[in-house]
Amino acid sequence: MTIHRLMYWLFLAVGMILFATVGFLLADPFLKAVGNWFEGSAPISPLWTRVGLTTAGLLVGILVANHGFQILSRVARHLEEAEPDEKLAIGLGLVSAAVITFALYPLLFAIGGARLGWALTLLAFVILVYLSVVSFLSMKEYLPLTAQMARRSKGVKILDSSVIIDGRIRDIIRTGFLEGKIYVPGFVLDEVQHIADSEDPLRRARGRRGLDVLKQLQADLGENMEVRIHDRLAPHTGDEVDARLVRLAKAMRADIVTNDYNLNRVAEVQGVRVLNINELAEAVRIHVLPGEDLTVIPIREGQEPDQGIAYLEDGTMVVVEGGREYLNQPVEVVVTSVLQSARGKMLFAEPKSADGKTEGGIDYSTRPYSGGRKRRPIR
Repeated sequence: MTIHRLMYWLFLAVGMILFATVGFLLADPFLKAVGNWFEGSAPISPLWTRVGLTTAGLLVGILVANHGFQILSRVARHLEEAEPDEKLAIGLGLVSAAVITFALYPLLFAIGGARLGWALTLLAFVILVYLSVVSFLSMKEYLPLTAQMARRSKGVKILDSSVIIDGRIRDIIRTGFLEGKIYVPGFVLDEVQHIADSEDPLRRARGRRGLDVLKQLQADLGENMEVRIHDRLAPHTGDEVDARLVRLAKAMRADIVTNDYNLNRVAEVQGVRVLNINELAEAVRIHVLPGEDLTVIPIREGQEPDQGIAYLEDGTMVVVEGGREYLNQPVEVVVTSVLQSARGKMLFAEPKSADGKTEGGIDYSTRPYSGGRKRRPIR
């Protein structure tokens, strides 16, 4: 039984007992009033009057307690979803308002007298609560708990569905480049599950790969990976996943790991640090300059006659002029130009002949080089 369910039954029991007692105690005044009305004994049984009023109080207690608990549970839910520093600010505001009201209590009673003193005290308390809570919320970033939370949450990485489905996150984590705890929100897991149940075969395959990646991450990370634990910090379940993800990252003081360009920009605007796997992949791409030697294997024909298309290990496409005759076999080529576009980097190369010249007639003189690629000066 959860704490909310337990409190509901306790609240209901207290309400039933309280209102049933009130109904029982009202029986005598009710009988007296009826007797005065009829100028004699009441024409109703005292026993059944007490039973009836007690039962009525019991039913009213159930209704009042149930409705009151619903209101109270909504307030409790908002407090539960609030950030810890906001809870601390509200608590400090209530305490400070109570202390100030207690200090002003004699003055307020002296001004209002016995009749208006309580009203002035209650009014002062409400005003002071409002002003104190607003004041503490405005400087919550300077409260000690905020700094402590920032230190405790430092290094937490929240995974987006795009990076889970991509799959490269597992290899990156295994290399040790991502430190700290890995957190997967429940709504992100639900999104991956929804994709895995898609009718589209391609989406279904991508979703199932994401679930496999999560299972492998749990086996690799153990206690350093958490799922669903902190979802209460991202309320408004009707919002899109990206909005809840950014709100959760702000509440946890965590970083978002994603491949989503739009999420990247939205998170940065709201002050959330984003680790983009695509940007990491671009940063570690092999940088090739014109004049360097490469050994590639053309795997298909190009759009132009005699062209062959090959790929480097990082996925960079290499267009080999005259490479059609070398399909599915290694060939040593010389990079002639590099094209950088929004879609990525593309290399153009030509097969190198034995005399160090390309078939296009460009002479790349050879020099001793111990690595896998040889850089040649362009003439």
